[in-house]
Amino acid sequence: MPGYSEFYFNVDHGYLEGLVRGFKGGILTSADYVNLAQCETLEDLKLHLQTTDYGNFLANETGPLTVSTIDEKLKTKLLTEFHYFRNHAFEPLATFLNFVTYSYMIDNVILLITGTLHQRPIAELVPKCHPLGSFEQMEAVSIASNPTELFNAILVDTPLAAFFQDCLSENDLDEMNIEIMRNKLYKASYLEAFYKFCEKQGGTTAEIMRPILEVRNIQSLFI
Repeated sequence: MPGYSEFYFNVDHGYLEGLVRGFKGGILTSADYVNLAQCETLEDLKLHLQTTDYGNFLANETGPLTVSTIDEKLKTKLLTEFHYFRNHAFEPLATFLNFVTYSYMIDNVILLITGTLHQRPIAELVPKCHPLGSFEQMEAVSIASNPTELFNAILVDTPLAAFFQDCLSENDLDEMNIEIMRNKLYKASYLEAFYKFCEKQGGTTAEIMRPILEVRNIQSLFI
């Protein structure tokens, strides 16, 4: 409707943009980090964080704090916030956020395959996976007793399947080829697809993401 376009400005992403601006305002300041560096105990650190936008993410921890507990709670907070964003995102933002998770999914898959090659129990490996890279098929990893079964049971039906098709087959899974697979997944498949997606969006997305992905592409050579 002529003259009313301002009513529809950012109608799809305005809510999430407001949340992002709020989170940006909650980033710890230099003064916060100075105070955290002066904390003598983890309890002191907890008390200081309660005065920031991190709020009470440790409020339910009544026992002695450990570094691993803080790390776990921070990851849980990040995961909750990321999934909230993803669940409320319209395209193409939803696909962009999916691409962010694929990097962690690749790391998790490599971890699982490498672990099974070393006869490590799957139940021991899954907790070591990054939560942002979790996927539904990970719940069924207990059926995989070797790398080949892991490949067939998990990889084929995940969003990573398109990236795997030009890498290795399940018959090539050994220690040396796992490193080749990792490099191909990042450089030739995942990063290339992400780069093309950002190029297609153009504008600020392409301007900001191109140098980031180019640097990440170089870094993938040293993984």
